[in-house]
Amino acid sequence: MQLTLLTRLLAIGLTGLMHPLCFPSFDQGWLAWIMLVPLHWALTGLTSRQAFRWGWLAGSIAFAGTITWVITAMNQYGQVPFAVSSTLMLLLATYLGLFMGAYAWGCVTFQKTYPDIVWLAAPTLWVTLEYLRTYAFSGLPWALLGYSQYEWLTLIQFADITGVYGVSFLVVMANVVLFHCLTWITTTNRAFATSKEWTPLAGFAATLALILAYGTWQLYHQHSLDETAETLTIGIVQANIEQGKKWDERYRDETMDRYARLSLQAGQNTDLLIWPEAATPFLFEQEPEYQGEIRRIVQATNSPLLFGSPTVRFHPDGRPYLFNSAFLLDREGQISDRYDKRHLVPFGEYIPLKSVLFFLDKLVVGIGDFQEGQGHMTMTVTTPRLKSATRFGVPICFEVIFPDLVRRMAQEGANMLITITNDAWFGDSVAPYQHFGMVVFRAVENHLAFARAANTGISGFIAPDGAILDATPVFTEQARTSTIPLRRTVTFYAQFGDVFSWICVILTGILAIGNRLGARASLKRST
Repeated sequence: MQLTLLTRLLAIGLTGLMHPLCFPSFDQGWLAWIMLVPLHWALTGLTSRQAFRWGWLAGSIAFAGTITWVITAMNQYGQVPFAVSSTLMLLLATYLGLFMGAYAWGCVTFQKTYPDIVWLAAPTLWVTLEYLRTYAFSGLPWALLGYSQYEWLTLIQFADITGVYGVSFLVVMANVVLFHCLTWITTTNRAFATSKEWTPLAGFAATLALILAYGTWQLYHQHSLDETAETLTIGIVQANIEQGKKWDERYRDETMDRYARLSLQAGQNTDLLIWPEAATPFLFEQEPEYQGEIRRIVQATNSPLLFGSPTVRFHPDGRPYLFNSAFLLDREGQISDRYDKRHLVPFGEYIPLKSVLFFLDKLVVGIGDFQEGQGHMTMTVTTPRLKSATRFGVPICFEVIFPDLVRRMAQEGANMLITITNDAWFGDSVAPYQHFGMVVFRAVENHLAFARAANTGISGFIAPDGAILDATPVFTEQARTSTIPLRRTVTFYAQFGDVFSWICVILTGILAIGNRLGARASLKRST
């Protein structure tokens, strides 16, 4: 069928418009299962190069709708002019769109070379590209397709083997198989379906059935483990401090009064009390007076306290630098441990290629000279009623979107996980919801309970099977307490990491080499 320019544009636009709706806070995850069908239809009859350009357009539209919060963060809080912020957001969306362009190129290429297995080759390529996006240029694995299914607990349990990438694989396979079936149904003078036509549908149905069976068993198993597991009682504080006031010295006392009041509401004698990332409106180690105030809060609640605060250190020549740190105070208010964030936000916590992009130091207000942390990735907290100390990891803000970083905390022996963040930077946008939804997968991948303390929300608790136990409204003051189970087992994903993703990368390489060799052989025959 020969498509017109208008029909291709409409199909591409439909894929692009459905993409943001798949994720929180729209939560129309079912759209992910059909989102790529219009794109595949638009690719009909195109060369590989043409497919790349159309796929790139579709991806640019898709991500422009998904990451609009970048404008809010840069314009409202970074004081970057709105026009510049919008341009930079579009440039970022265009970069992310390249990955969908590469997917479109691969689909058309593989359709010519491997028409019988494209239903497997396409999702393999998609995972390869998502994995590349996780690490390329520091990495931005935001809105990976699998995240759209964070509410379907039975389906996503197999992420404890494959990570979120396996769920992306399944969703893309569904799209390709659906397009295959629709193409066969609408083909004129089609013959009775042969095994070749039925194989993709049968293969997908068998895969889905197996995954759902595994998920059903895993949910039952997780509930059984929770019933006999040791538990930890945690209080979280969501102080809802406006970003514009956060570092204003005039509001220090008001901020600390709010934390003191909410900490008492969160519960006394808890096993652990949690404040968000950069909770203190000062450098904790540099302010003895305010240190004393925090220690009084700890003693009043009789609970160990985990909170975020920048740490300053100095180079040999006297130049200062910062760590984005999480401090753990014991019940006496003494520092018992500290974790320094190791995966920093480019252009937010440091400037990549600073010698080249030196001008951004003046363009973007609030960029700190942070450095990556080193050393151990977990902390321990002791509780009188438990025989042994509880070990936990603390991915700070941006770090929680990186599956491998979090799973290394589990591998180090974490019994639970805690993330602290300041999502005030996102403003009134979908980003806090998208960010929270990703934490569900970190819980499932490692089968560890999660507690999350966010300055403006969403704060809450997530069970080891990914069930959301509690979630606060955004932009409200909240004090919540919950009891979460502790685990001492390590999942396949936590132990071995991204084996599934690397298999996809290797298979994609083999398919690409095979396609190249086939093209050369065909050229020789023609000459």
